Amino acid sequence: MKVLIVVVGRVRGDLASAIEEYERRAKRYWKLEVVEVAQGAGRGDARPQVVKDAEAERILAKVPWELEVVAMTREGEEMSSRELARYLQRHGVRSSPGVAFVIGGAFGLGSDVLKRSRKSLSLSAMTLPHEMARLVVAEQLYRAGTILRGEPYHKG
Repeated sequence: MKVLIVVVGRVRGDLASAIEEYERRAKRYWKLEVVEVAQGAGRGDARPQVVKDAEAERILAKVPWELEVVAMTREGEEMSSRELARYLQRHGVRSSPGVAFVIGGAFGLGSDVLKRSRKSLSLSAMTLPHEMARLVVAEQLYRAGTILRGEPYHKG
């Protein structure tokens, strides 16, 4: 089953190596692909709605129609690591083409992405930078794989 992470913006700074490591680990369990899309409106416009709409267009252009879209938002459903593992397992058992986890930019996700999403998940009630959200998603995908295979990584 394919797992796609679409994220607004590139990774910079200290988290880059950790993100790379967990994305590499997650690829042991999933057909993982990560796609970065440009942040901002591309015209220097800082109005949040304009920025979100432009980012939404770029995000949706990268998500195949057959994938179930999961929007990562503060307002989304909370899910434990085991629940995420079961969610992914159900998709695999159903021979689902896959799941796309979408991480927005500084202003969040545009309405078109939210409309396309079948599920909305929260990593935290707190606002996280996209790099941190990407790290948590990658680590949780790795953790879900180890849970499903009964490997000792997950202690919870």
